[in-house]
Amino acid sequence: MGRVPEGSETATIAVMGATGSGKSSFINLVSGSSLRTSDSLHSCTEEVAVTEPFVVDSRKVVLVDTPGFDDTNKSDSDILKLIADFLTSSYKDGHTLTGLIFIHRISDHRMGGISLKNFRTFRKLCGEQTLRNVVIVTNMWSGVDPHLGEERERELATNDTFFKPALDKGTKMFRHTDSLESALSIIRYILGNRPVVLQIQKELVDEKKDISQTAAVDELERQLQAAKEAQRIETERLKRELEEAERAREEEARRQREAEARHRQEELDRIEAERKRAEEQRTREQREWEERMRVEEQERKAAIERQQRELEAKIAEERRQREETERRRREAQARYERELAEMREREREAARRREAEAEAERQRQWEYEDRMARERARIEEERRIQRENVERLERELE
Repeated sequence: MGRVPEGSETATIAVMGATGSGKSSFINLVSGSSLRTSDSLHSCTEEVAVTEPFVVDSRKVVLVDTPGFDDTNKSDSDILKLIADFLTSSYKDGHTLTGLIFIHRISDHRMGGISLKNFRTFRKLCGEQTLRNVVIVTNMWSGVDPHLGEERERELATNDTFFKPALDKGTKMFRHTDSLESALSIIRYILGNRPVVLQIQKELVDEKKDISQTAAVDELERQLQAAKEAQRIETERLKRELEEAERAREEEARRQREAEARHRQEELDRIEAERKRAEEQRTREQREWEERMRVEEQERKAAIERQQRELEAKIAEERRQREETERRRREAQARYERELAEMREREREAARRREAEAEAERQRQWEYEDRMARERARIEEERRIQRENVERLERELE
């Protein structure tokens, strides 16, 4: 832990704020020091650090860098004890603070719970009577649109939840634009203040209280209890939400089961209706098929009967034709025999006359016999064809 250098003309200014708010960067800029800085949310200031004295307008100045109450490595109680030990030691050595700087990032989208907790603890540490020596510094203006930054600054200054109560009691608000000039203007304003004794210094040194009895610790305890209560309320809310969600899930599951049961019943009804329709369709098709078979059978029988009659008529016609052919053959045969007898008779009678023509007559006889032979062959062929036709028709009838 650093100590404030001796010298009544040295102005001591404490710099406080959340982790990563730019405390060390501000101190390094204005004092020329080289304290560790961080551009992340992990704390680099783990102890109270004091700069070497530097001069502003012929006045020696010492800046005190403090860890934030949201330190990543120490609890809020440990941080408060570190700061309280430093302030108590300095006060016992006769040193009081000319001013205090509380740094807030204007680039933050909103002043969340951690920032509020830091500032409320900071106020209890300072005390209401010393707020006129406090300067609230907004920084990181380059990381935000100017109009948006002004709106946030106006909200911080006018909202009772944020900085308005402190501003009403004399606290001032400055912008730090990351330039040395803006940082020096803040220091120059503070140098116009009279040194003050902080509330925690009075409590620990003058009133000889234990640190657990200080307003700052009370504030931390109140915040802790509030956090526990908020956590309890959140836990109960989550529990209610879980119970409601479980009931909703059960209700939804019940509705889903009912819907599924209805869907299954509807599906079964649909299947049964389709089965009945299919059964009716099959029955109808079976009747239609049977009727069609009956009609086709009747038509087939009628066709067979018609074919039978046609065949019988054809057979009768062929029989008639065969008989007619046979009759004609017999007539031709009889005629042939008559003609032959007549010819023989004529030959016998004319034998004497035709002796000279015997050779010619034999020739004619031979030709005539040949013609008759062919006729007989033709008749025999017609008989054979008729027999085959009759046999074929008989086979068809069978």
